[in-house]
Amino acid sequence: MNFSCENLTSSNILKKAIKYHDPGNKWNSFNGILNVTMNSPNQSNRDSEITINLPENYFQLIAIRDSITTRYTIAKEKCTFALNDSTQVFPETAKQYNLNCERANLYKNYYTYLYGLPMKLKDIGTHLDKNVENKNFKGKDYLVLKVTYDEAVGSDIWYFYINPETYAMEVYQFFKTDDNGEQKNDSGEYILLTEEHLINNIKMPKNRAWYYNKDDGYLGTDILY
Repeated sequence: MNFSCENLTSSNILKKAIKYHDPGNKWNSFNGILNVTMNSPNQSNRDSEITINLPENYFQLIAIRDSITTRYTIAKEKCTFALNDSTQVFPETAKQYNLNCERANLYKNYYTYLYGLPMKLKDIGTHLDKNVENKNFKGKDYLVLKVTYDEAVGSDIWYFYINPETYAMEVYQFFKTDDNGEQKNDSGEYILLTEEHLINNIKMPKNRAWYYNKDDGYLGTDILY
């Protein structure tokens, strides 16, 4: 397998991947709602309604599992949270359900990053390796982009698997690093992306299945509706 081409640089591949997923350059002005169901082994489903309004710097996550509803809201820099629609939450209850601003910001960054890929790879503090790897993964050939981040952003090393014919992003994978910044090959996870859901003219993965790198252990699947 060899996709070597004079113009097949990592920057050009990323540009083509972004054009595939966000042909109208809509991400930076994204204002929409994502409905996601998380299926996990030995757990009941978690249904989430995620509101992302980038121009207004607004984020909200409403998650329902069993009979419990949690809500995290960040409006510009102001953070609020609620349990079963009540904002009056006792400290011990807030601790039990992880209702705090740190968790709210974690969810904001998590969902904005994952559903904003591959466009988010243009963010400040993101470093795209110049080298492009040709790799066969799970029986399919890919162009693989390696990405690292400023220390303030994150220490994980990420790999993005791009379909060489369509430039769709079909897999991503991350590894933890040791104290010397070296990749720990027995750490991290890979995520298989299947089918697509069009939201605000952006092609987002409908199914996102998570597995451990070390043993292919299945973690769960996020399904976008």
